[in-house]
Amino acid sequence: MTLKQLWIAYFQYPAIIGYLLSAAIAIGLFFVYPSAPLPTLAAIGISIFVYPLVWYCLHRWVLHSQWMYKVPMLAATWKRIHYDHHQDPNRLEILFGALHTTLPTIAIATAPIGYALGGTGAALAAFATGLITTCVYEFFHCIQHLAYKPKMKMIVDMKARHMAHHFHDERGNFGITNYFWDRLFGTYYEKIEKAKKSETVFNLGYTPQVAERYPWVAQLSGGVATGHPSSRIQH
Repeated sequence: MTLKQLWIAYFQYPAIIGYLLSAAIAIGLFFVYPSAPLPTLAAIGISIFVYPLVWYCLHRWVLHSQWMYKVPMLAATWKRIHYDHHQDPNRLEILFGALHTTLPTIAIATAPIGYALGGTGAALAAFATGLITTCVYEFFHCIQHLAYKPKMKMIVDMKARHMAHHFHDERGNFGITNYFWDRLFGTYYEKIEKAKKSETVFNLGYTPQVAERYPWVAQLSGGVATGHPSSRIQH
């Protein structure tokens, strides 16, 4: 895949179009309800700074949780937003999160910061920043999962860390573009040791035994798939 093909594939995803349209609307509303320059810039800067931490926390303690599939009302959401993605990391139609879950999450993570600093205008600026930052994250997520070979060492290393998360040990490397919080919280790893490969890297701990007690994800999935994706899925 060439860089041009990567960009074309990226902009064809409805989620990306949704983020960009939402950001454009938020920016347009900012000019209707403006805030002063200083709180606006502060809201933008803080939103960019906290985004990697918010993503780390959500990825580690929500998407990789052992509690969502135990709640009947949340099982379908957990299946859609992350279980399916780990079951088949190359399934592109579920590479990005569902807008009905991601848009409220981005708003909750950013808008209150802006509102506290400068009211409605700064809240809109913070929200737009979160949306644009999400687009950046998802572009690198595309690089990590699509058949594109980056040349820049930093991006090559970034892709290697994320692929290790998907194919070696899902209990670490929770960042997408930033592994600072992984290093701080002790979940970063670089060396891949076969002896330490996780047995739950593709099912996130939702095993056939667990499904007997909490069957809702299995019912939605037609059972519990086991084994490497390449051995059970034809693309």
